[in-house]
Amino acid sequence: MSLHFVRLFKRKLLKDPLTFAIFMLLFFIAFLFYMMPSPTYNSDKQSDNGYQKLDESVIDSPDTKIGDISLQSSLTQSQIKSLLPFYNENGKLGNYEPNPDDMKHDKPRPGDNGEKYSLDGVEDVDPNEVNGKKNEYGMNIVASDHIPMDRIVPDLRHPECRHWNYTEHLPTASVVIVFHNEGFSTLLRTVHSVLLRSPQRFLREVLLVDDFSNKEPLKANLDDYIMEHFGVFNTQFHPSKSSETLKGETLEMKSGKVRVVRNQERSGLIRSRARGAHEALGEVVVFLDAHCEVNLNWLVPLLAPIAVNNRTMTVPIIDGIDSNTFEYRPVYQNDQHFVGIWEWGMLYKEMRLDLNEHLRHHRFSEPYESPTHAGGLLAISRHFFFELGGYDEGLLVWGGENFELSFKVWQCGGRLLWVPCSRVGHIYRPFMPYTFGTLASKRKGPLVLTNYKRVIEVWFDEQYKNYFYTREPMAAFYDSGDISKQLEMKKNLQCKSFDWFVSNHAKSVFKDFPRLPPNVGWGEIRSEMKNNRRICLDSTGPHPPATIMTSTCHGIGGNQMFRLNEAGQLALGERCIDGNRSGLKVHYCKLGTVNGPWSYDQNTKQLKHRKRKCLTYKDNSVTLEECDPNITPNQQWSFHNIKPRL
Repeated sequence: MSLHFVRLFKRKLLKDPLTFAIFMLLFFIAFLFYMMPSPTYNSDKQSDNGYQKLDESVIDSPDTKIGDISLQSSLTQSQIKSLLPFYNENGKLGNYEPNPDDMKHDKPRPGDNGEKYSLDGVEDVDPNEVNGKKNEYGMNIVASDHIPMDRIVPDLRHPECRHWNYTEHLPTASVVIVFHNEGFSTLLRTVHSVLLRSPQRFLREVLLVDDFSNKEPLKANLDDYIMEHFGVFNTQFHPSKSSETLKGETLEMKSGKVRVVRNQERSGLIRSRARGAHEALGEVVVFLDAHCEVNLNWLVPLLAPIAVNNRTMTVPIIDGIDSNTFEYRPVYQNDQHFVGIWEWGMLYKEMRLDLNEHLRHHRFSEPYESPTHAGGLLAISRHFFFELGGYDEGLLVWGGENFELSFKVWQCGGRLLWVPCSRVGHIYRPFMPYTFGTLASKRKGPLVLTNYKRVIEVWFDEQYKNYFYTREPMAAFYDSGDISKQLEMKKNLQCKSFDWFVSNHAKSVFKDFPRLPPNVGWGEIRSEMKNNRRICLDSTGPHPPATIMTSTCHGIGGNQMFRLNEAGQLALGERCIDGNRSGLKVHYCKLGTVNGPWSYDQNTKQLKHRKRKCLTYKDNSVTLEECDPNITPNQQWSFHNIKPRL
């Protein structure tokens, strides 16, 4: 057979160059596939990146204790190994997996298994009340009131998650839930889900922090409900005396694990969470939003990496709960991993986990590193949290706390892991149903953007600060408050530079959001036409398919706040501007690029498009026309920096 092939090779392939070339190409491709490492997740070994990488800083902390194991320099390798999860290769369920019979109910109920629930055809439902409640709560609270507090949710975890075994020496957890004028049923469904799906031995408490709510159901009614369904809070906790078995471990409702603390004035999410962490009795603080439903075996996978390395912050995978129908559904597919990043205006973004990072893990379901996180849901050692100064209480109300905590975890000796086997459903409201009250007046400038400025002034190096101020030029004028305490803490903890963090743990940011070139001009783009009023470019909205038109200059930024960089990108917020003879439109900037088709001639004041066209004011609108060699005023524009009215 081999001799016949050799003769055929000489007779056919060597005499026909094209056939020979195709043959060699196919041979080369086959060779590459043979040499390529297989991206398998089925090795018997545990991943260095997920569970086995134990920071020396953990062993050197003499005051750290997990359950009845002290993590100190005398910790033996066998003790370390006993804390590591291991995978059941024989298909056996993990030791904390719930009993399948506990996930059933005798008869169908509204919303069970995460199914959508509709009020259509339901008697005695007033449509006006439904719409009014939607405006009041940002969700369909009438529908929520029809759904059981203990409804069954679908198990959306990766199949591997059912086969992990975890140590019994896990830290205890305080689940902290901040609420302000939350819907009664959505708040209590959050609490019920935590109690029903958390091992009693590790759940120290559910701590509700009321941020000065003024709705009556959240006062005496809430206290009465907690007393009736959960019992008097038990200040004593003896997890070692628990007689429960690990598999199918459930929690009796009246075990006294729920309590409420109330703010005497509106403090905002960040400061209320800080209070919750101070009040917490558990070794780990788990923050949840007030409109969540935790999934099966959600808590143990969050605690396990912290047991191995107490300088670890863990984050669950977030599922979506529809704000109208309460359908529970995945946001991410089970064959994909994402990480949290940011763009240079500090808007939170996500991107696919790099293939090389995938290959560092032996199993798809292992925790993996992420530069940052969305902010609402996380677990962190209480000791480590306060070593880092807790939340910066100079951040007001909401916004930026996710970046602040992520950056200082990484830069000050910790790590941040996303945990695929921990899933939590979250209601995404289409709008914020309440105001910030007098809190917003305590800081000059937009609240969230001012928070972002405070974060970057503490944690960014100078070159990275420049990218932020290029993207948000008006932020240079905002007051971020006194940051001396944060800078002193950063110095005392010998935290690493932001460039170190980006180079070692966040290089992927540059793939979608490259370094920004300086601006040629920013602010209002004013027409040089001599009219009775000043004419500026204006946008009909911040997102596509918005168009660019003209209107009277108002001097407050917003949809009249443009910027043009040296690479030719004309932008409004995170969107880009392009145009043709029919006009200018807002469109999505191409990820990974900072360039564009525009240039500004400082001498002629013409804003030019690469198609050899000039921006032209015509009939109260703008188009691209042939550049007039006479340089007429309707083709002349000037950038005017905007100083905010503080």
